Amino acid sequence: MDISKIIQKRRTIYPANYTQKKISKSFIKQLLKNANTAPSHKLTQPWFFKVYRGGSKDLLANEMVKAYEKLAGSSKAMDLKKRKIIDKCNKSNCIISIFMKKDKENSVPEWEEIAATSMAVQNMWLTCTAHDIGCYWSTPKYSYKMKKFFNLKNDERNLGFFYIGKYNSTKIIKKQRVPVNEKTEWNN
Repeated sequence: MDISKIIQKRRTIYPANYTQKKISKSFIKQLLKNANTAPSHKLTQPWFFKVYRGGSKDLLANEMVKAYEKLAGSSKAMDLKKRKIIDKCNKSNCIISIFMKKDKENSVPEWEEIAATSMAVQNMWLTCTAHDIGCYWSTPKYSYKMKKFFNLKNDERNLGFFYIGKYNSTKIIKKQRVPVNEKTEWNN
């Protein structure tokens, strides 16, 4: 598949659409290797990842629920949200926590480090798309409450979770986008 087709095929595929088919550890290693080739200003390479598979997904899900409770409190609506968090983790074959480390020299603005990490995630997304693997980047508000669980230093930030799973591509509906000519001004 050529790069334009991969880019145009890229979609958010939610865990509810995942099958229980396994994704190999070698694929995840390739995915992270591709992420690591993203560009960054001054080659700071601010991204790093933590991979959760098997039983470690349960530990992550429990910590996500605890962080959500700290942020939101408790009610019936909150209980539903907590069940959804656990369900997303259970339905995913793998969850990759996405992190950014700030430049020690402060030579690069933080927004550029976040943008570079986002490019690393886009490389992961395109890799999944090229292999017909579904993925979804979630950036929940409660993730900042998980700093201790992730053992993060003061100059490190969690930028969310990348859920991965195999899916049936025939069940995904293509969504319409605003045509690019409506977003482009040409100045000659």
